[in-house]
Amino acid sequence: MTRQSSRPPPRLPLPPRVRFWLGLLLALVLGYLIALVQGAVVRPPLVIGQDAVPPSGPVQGVTSTLENQGGAFLDIKPGGAATTLLVYYPGGLVRPQAYEWLGRALAADGVQTVIPVFPLDLAVTGINRADALIRKFGAGKTVVIAGHSLGGAMAAQYARGHRDQLSGMILMGAYPAGNVNLKESRLPVLSLLAEQDGVAEPADVRDGLNRLPASAQLTVIPGAVHSFFGRYGAQRGDGLPTVTRAAAEAGILRAVRAFLATLPPPSGDAGHCARTSTASAVRSAMTSGHERVGAHERVAGAGGTSAACVMA
Repeated sequence: MTRQSSRPPPRLPLPPRVRFWLGLLLALVLGYLIALVQGAVVRPPLVIGQDAVPPSGPVQGVTSTLENQGGAFLDIKPGGAATTLLVYYPGGLVRPQAYEWLGRALAADGVQTVIPVFPLDLAVTGINRADALIRKFGAGKTVVIAGHSLGGAMAAQYARGHRDQLSGMILMGAYPAGNVNLKESRLPVLSLLAEQDGVAEPADVRDGLNRLPASAQLTVIPGAVHSFFGRYGAQRGDGLPTVTRAAAEAGILRAVRAFLATLPPPSGDAGHCARTSTASAVRSAMTSGHERVGAHERVAGAGGTSAACVMA
């Protein structure tokens, strides 16, 4: 009796041309994946002072140093005493030095800006990094959390669980994630929207107001794009700007300065009136654009009035 073999029949070899094209396709896929991984893992060097001069020119006495407190961070200090601490979360895959220009400009107003260095430059890897920085520098200061794009979403998530530690929040081209609701909070919030943003869709930024306090103010930066909040070059998928970067940065600074000056001062701060007067002057100088008070929306450049300053 003959036993039949259970071995499968031999496979026919692929034609050389098919093997060539399959190999080429596999090489292309692997190359693309390697490029993606390298872009996330191999980050550009952190260069302090790289393209960091504010639109109005250098600010005297400002220092920028790389420090470590619960992880590396960029520390931008004014020449004199700081009255405000701004903890800034960068956008996804954006190096911290891209926002150094902002910290240097605000230093003229007594703001100390600290920008954490996140693993892979992704704020989602360390949402609570602000804790150590606030403990280190926040005493006696008005503490504000801020962020751009993904960093803004993570700043909002941090604010949800740390409202008592914060005096305000600034979102730049960002909005809270769907599961983050700050609507019942009394935290002052400024949301900045680049008019030509192609990354953070304007409709999504406006919809994000539904998860922010009713008092949140949305300010539109006319003609600006997503990448104008930081100095890291053009961004894929972004819109086309209709203004210069310098003009957009000037609008961002006006809006941020006016917002910071309205925040409650730290206990015993007699300098609040001076900062509020400065904000009033800034807003009075804004003569173009329009404001829709009911929707808490302002176009950067729109006029406004400041709240009265009452000395106790």
